[in-house]
Amino acid sequence: MVVFNDDPGLDNIVELRNVTQTYDGGRTKIIDEFDLLIEDKPDQGQFVVLLGMSGCGKSTILRYISGLQKPSSGTVLVKNEPAGDKNRVNMVFQQYSSLPWMSVLDNVALGLKFKGLAKKERNEKAMEMIEWVGLKGQEKKYAQYPLLSGGQLQRVAIARSLISNPEILLMDEPFGALDIETRQSMQALLLNIWSKFNTTIVFVTHDIAEAVFLADDIYIMKKPPSKIIEHISVDLPLDRNLEIKKTLRFMELGREVEEKLINTLKF
Repeated sequence: MVVFNDDPGLDNIVELRNVTQTYDGGRTKIIDEFDLLIEDKPDQGQFVVLLGMSGCGKSTILRYISGLQKPSSGTVLVKNEPAGDKNRVNMVFQQYSSLPWMSVLDNVALGLKFKGLAKKERNEKAMEMIEWVGLKGQEKKYAQYPLLSGGQLQRVAIARSLISNPEILLMDEPFGALDIETRQSMQALLLNIWSKFNTTIVFVTHDIAEAVFLADDIYIMKKPPSKIIEHISVDLPLDRNLEIKKTLRFMELGREVEEKLINTLKF
């Protein structure tokens, strides 16, 4: 299933065409002719969720977009340029990725340091982002557990990613290890980020309710050799809160996603 709905009035922010991943000298094929186009919607961005069984290559797709890995064949573009060192996109992982020997402030400001900003300027910008993600007062603490909770450490990672590139945020099951209360607060934070920064977010999760709550587009991948075989447009209001989970349409979408996810096991 080729997933291209080009609107000539919109620029492409992420584009994967005919991407294939093989190992063992080509004998093992994990991803096969994978296509995905994410357009840059002005003053909105997009929230794209990838769903699929474990091992279908969802995290690998994020690694392609981030520039951390190149496919065996095919094209990966970010803002119409090849993904890679000159066009790197940060990724938030399930495992806490902050540098534990550095403070929260230094972690968040790290990308700006690499860009050559003076210390005063980068610290001012980092403090703005720290305050925005709800970590004001924690900036001098080392970014490590148990000095910070799991949710706080993920806020550090999100702030660090956004300050470097607020246009695109990649997230690989970032809330999988969090308790339900913290998970819900992080989901709300993400929706606020999407609204404030018009960020394009590409998010991997196994949680169907989380996918429906967050996404405006859900793409379902089949088992290897993987490609996208289902696209679900989430027709919920962009301005969402937890109350929307109690609505009939939310529950209908959850059942639709579950059915389509189960159907992928037939392919």
